Amino acid sequence: MKTEDILAKEDFQKCVDFHGHLCPGLSLGYRASQAGLKWLRAARASDEEIVAIVETDACCADAVQVMTGCTFGKGNFIYKDHGKIAFTFLNRESGNGVRIALKPDVMPGDERHAHLIKKIQTDSATESEREEFKKLHKKRSLEILEMPIADLFNLNEAKIEVPSKARIEPSKPCGRCGEPTMASKLSDLNGSLICRGCQTSL
Repeated sequence: MKTEDILAKEDFQKCVDFHGHLCPGLSLGYRASQAGLKWLRAARASDEEIVAIVETDACCADAVQVMTGCTFGKGNFIYKDHGKIAFTFLNRESGNGVRIALKPDVMPGDERHAHLIKKIQTDSATESEREEFKKLHKKRSLEILEMPIADLFNLNEAKIEVPSKARIEPSKPCGRCGEPTMASKLSDLNGSLICRGCQTSL
């Protein structure tokens, strides 16, 4: 599919709207989600049918949420702080799963792009540099949308236990701050049930 057709697709536009802008990371998350759902032979989850495990908190994670319907609130969007552009998609009904990981050297370094990113982050870029950055950023984003999946990612069957569904349980007040807390998240400290927030401030 041509990039202009992808950019016009409703699902891709929803990803951009949710994330706030088009960027290479969002394109990676979009492509990975498409590949994951295709592998599972599944549609976007209306509830908890699909589980998504992301190994990064970068831009691509937003596209995964939009495309798969997996969210923190439903308990089927799981974050692992591994710093990798890698995703595991699981189908609760079939038990099938796939791990999709970015291949090495897919996105070769671009010194000018990296330099401009630093200037944008430190708010020291001129207006012309900001425009140049937008053009380079969009160019990389579109290149990712055009690349064959096999050139972007390694896809391997994931044989892991499907995580349990979101837990619903009563809350109990923390013995220190008094705030209602999920009972299983409280720990006994000298005979008093204390929340994790209070434990870290002791």
